[in-house]
Amino acid sequence: MDFVTLIQVLDSTVRMATPLLLACLAGLFSERAGIFDIGLEGKMLAAAFFSAAVAAITGNVWLGLLAGVGASLLLSGLHGLASITFRGNQLISGVAINFLAAGMTVLIAQDWFEQGGRTPSLTGPGRFPPITLPFAESLAGVPVLGPVYSELISGHPVLVYVAFLAVPASWWILFRTRFGLRLRAVGENPAAVDTAGVSVVALRYGAVAICGLLCGIAGAYLATALQAGFVKDMTAGRGFIALAALIFAKWRPWHAMWACLLFGFLQAVALRYQNIDVGGFTIPVQAMDALPYVLTVLILAGFVGRAIPPRAGGEPYVKER
Repeated sequence: MDFVTLIQVLDSTVRMATPLLLACLAGLFSERAGIFDIGLEGKMLAAAFFSAAVAAITGNVWLGLLAGVGASLLLSGLHGLASITFRGNQLISGVAINFLAAGMTVLIAQDWFEQGGRTPSLTGPGRFPPITLPFAESLAGVPVLGPVYSELISGHPVLVYVAFLAVPASWWILFRTRFGLRLRAVGENPAAVDTAGVSVVALRYGAVAICGLLCGIAGAYLATALQAGFVKDMTAGRGFIALAALIFAKWRPWHAMWACLLFGFLQAVALRYQNIDVGGFTIPVQAMDALPYVLTVLILAGFVGRAIPPRAGGEPYVKER
């Protein structure tokens, strides 16, 4: 692999890792507060549809982003209502959200646009354009550093930079603020937090809301930046890969970023190298498409080690009287 090809693969890695990173950070906040959320996939899917639909109708990608975030927050509120207020099973609630989003998006898309469950292709102001950072063009000719800055760092939509800036922001919120301390404590020992006079319910709803916000941005990125519209099941398991990355990172923000970049790299390699000929045998394109998912299982099975989730994760809190 020459240097130019390497830059191109790494550029694709950043683009492919962005929705994974946003969804992974979303799950991080939720699970640190003790609310397991396997409904990341469904929230991303709903956000992808409504962001693309509103952007197609209005021609304004920012309105599409708001619509996608709103849809994700609505599903997050539904998950919070089921798992926090009514103390239901969090896993079942997440599965229900996934099924709800998968069916609802196609049904509404067919009713609104009559294009087989997809939205019209987005163009112009209906999509997030790439941003050229300062001096990117003038530094492009500089050996090594020029292509890295002008092609790898510069030239991405704004949501890519939002995703990577969210990593230090998440670390600071979780480990350097009173809110983050309480949120982590709720995931470990909610009774102690309640004894201190802090509302467990409010903290968990706050974490679920942050989860919905980040999933909304991830879904909007998929439909309005990475691709040019919504198609059926376009998340393609990214919510579950984000959960795998979260376990791989052991619920830590910086480690989550590197885990998502690893999984994004696997996807970028699978997309670039199709129909590879090895000793006269052509590797089918389906095998390359399955490669990221197979390696995800192998990584989790063989390299993660013991990943200990928050102790109160998945358990509804019942206040003692």
